[in-house]
Amino acid sequence: MSNRQLTIAIDAMGGENSPFKTLKGSEIYSLKHKNTKLIFFGVKEKIIEVIEANKLNITNYDIIDCCDNVSDEDKPNTILRSRKDSSIYKGLKFVKDNQNSGFVSAGNTAALMILSRLILGMIPGIDRPAICSDIPNKKSFSLMLDLGANVLVDSSNLFQFALMGVAYFSIIDPKRIPKIGIINIGTENNKGLEFLQEAHDLISNSFLKKNFIGFVEPNNITSGECDIILSDGYTGNIILKTAEGLSEFITSNLRDIFKKSFKNKIAFKLLENDLKIFKDKINPEKYNGATLIGLNGISVKSHGSASPYAFSCAIKKCFNFIDNNLNQKIIHNFKDL
Repeated sequence: MSNRQLTIAIDAMGGENSPFKTLKGSEIYSLKHKNTKLIFFGVKEKIIEVIEANKLNITNYDIIDCCDNVSDEDKPNTILRSRKDSSIYKGLKFVKDNQNSGFVSAGNTAALMILSRLILGMIPGIDRPAICSDIPNKKSFSLMLDLGANVLVDSSNLFQFALMGVAYFSIIDPKRIPKIGIINIGTENNKGLEFLQEAHDLISNSFLKKNFIGFVEPNNITSGECDIILSDGYTGNIILKTAEGLSEFITSNLRDIFKKSFKNKIAFKLLENDLKIFKDKINPEKYNGATLIGLNGISVKSHGSASPYAFSCAIKKCFNFIDNNLNQKIIHNFKDL
């Protein structure tokens, strides 16, 4: 870890139950990372009111007053024309103008995507940003991208996603040589859409060929056989939301089963520690925070309905990306082409 002063700009107003959610999440994060400077962007009066009313223990912070904040109903044209005094716009502008900083928002995904690309720009050589996050598997976790930034992609986009994914993986698990796979309806080389086959060839003929295992079927995502999973944003977003729904379905049904009878309650006590480990492993809150990878700056999207704890996890991810120079590692990968 470096001795640089790192600053995280936070959209205090974005997402459900904000600003309490974002401020409480910031408190959870800051209790363990007191040296990180936090800057809250939002309605100053409201932010101060929530901090004081809930006696939140956040010490190393500033507040930048913003009005005319982005709503979930805003259309792209409105965001571009009329939201320059919003928490998202001002927060991203701060990151653009200040080194060793990053931005976290649980607000409007479209606004964050549009303004991040407009204000921060792209890393040279990358055409489109991708939403990237880690997901649990049997061994530990995998990275998946894209999770919703791009409905349609071509083979070169998937190849760029692979390059960015390797840089990301070197931060979260530097000791492991990651295996790369492309989501497809089968593992055979002649299956799937044309752009998937072309991406397969591009990766196979690059310096990433030693990492590449080919096509991966969706039912093997959690097997741990693949560390970096590539997809178009439409497919990736459906997979992510299906996984989140199944996780909640499994855990809620387990709760109901163990409450069903006295015998089941005894069984729960016997298995309680193992069940806590299992719950923690598949808990979506722990994995909250997806980076918009490929931008010329750090921008992290938290789930809009995230809890304060989940939001704190998104802040921690942002810190790790800044501290470990994610963008410089991506640039280095493109120089190896």
